[in-house]
Amino acid sequence: MTTKHITLTDSEIRKQAGQPVRQLRDPRYPELRFRYSTVDRTRGAWHVVVRGKWGKAGDFPSLTTKAMLTALPAILGRRAADAEATSLTSTWSRTGELLDWYLDRMLRDRNLSAKRKAGAKSAITCHLAPRLHDLPLAEVSKATLDQRLMWPLQERYALSFVRLVFNVLAVAMRKAHRLGMIEQNPMSALRFGDFVGVRIKPKSSRLRERDLPDLLAKLAGWSEARPGNALLALMMLCHGTRLGETRSALWRNVDLQAGQWFIPADDTKTKQNHTLPLTRQACALLSRYQAQQAAQGYHGAYLFPASRRGPLSATAASLVFAELSDRQWTSHD
Repeated sequence: MTTKHITLTDSEIRKQAGQPVRQLRDPRYPELRFRYSTVDRTRGAWHVVVRGKWGKAGDFPSLTTKAMLTALPAILGRRAADAEATSLTSTWSRTGELLDWYLDRMLRDRNLSAKRKAGAKSAITCHLAPRLHDLPLAEVSKATLDQRLMWPLQERYALSFVRLVFNVLAVAMRKAHRLGMIEQNPMSALRFGDFVGVRIKPKSSRLRERDLPDLLAKLAGWSEARPGNALLALMMLCHGTRLGETRSALWRNVDLQAGQWFIPADDTKTKQNHTLPLTRQACALLSRYQAQQAAQGYHGAYLFPASRRGPLSATAASLVFAELSDRQWTSHD
């Protein structure tokens, strides 16, 4: 590896990018190394070497030479005190920068559902970023969060929603700290209960036992004209499943001979496989419904197909329950 000793500056790093050199060092800072990216010579990475152990400190040009040299004493001190400490240093100074990073990372995470991404994005763009974008990370504390975020939110929104917003911020801070993007997590000791002393009670169901006769009569009326809508509600009513995992059901996961309905982990909220028993009545309803689909020319994969492709959308499924309940209750009830 070609190493060149220079006086490190941003302009010198850019100048040496055109030379056949892989690594730069500065005699003034023997622990510091700069290595060019093998893909893009305008970029590179800072490394700190202590007792032969390498540790990446950050990327150039987002972490400038001046910022790196400013952070170097703290990194050396941290690693001298703790052999397992990281060399990473953050270029962020404000909470808004951390939120921007987390939002971009989360939206590109293939392991998160679209619904979860949408909820977290709304929490960040509509509540966290507007209230905290200019808050220095060094000033994130119980007092500042209470003043700028928690107390204003609880005046306007249900506590369950305020807790959701708080959790998004807490996860963003925790993720940044675990990845070494920030040296300390200012929210590590904070809990939602520190701000709100009232216990959040679960919502009671608006669908009551006395509603069932009218509901079943309506479903019976739909069984011929709208069999898919009727069975969607019946499957949830019979098995206690959620709307998302029910509307996404596949025929190949329904075993009418064994009397089982398999729900794969990708469709469940808990991200665990789930197998439900099907009664003889449920199997009879499913067999009848499958014949109705075939009579209408559908031989596809889904129990509840969309008009074009894929399963019934969340919006379309919610509209089914809005009509079924006259907007008096939801699928969750």
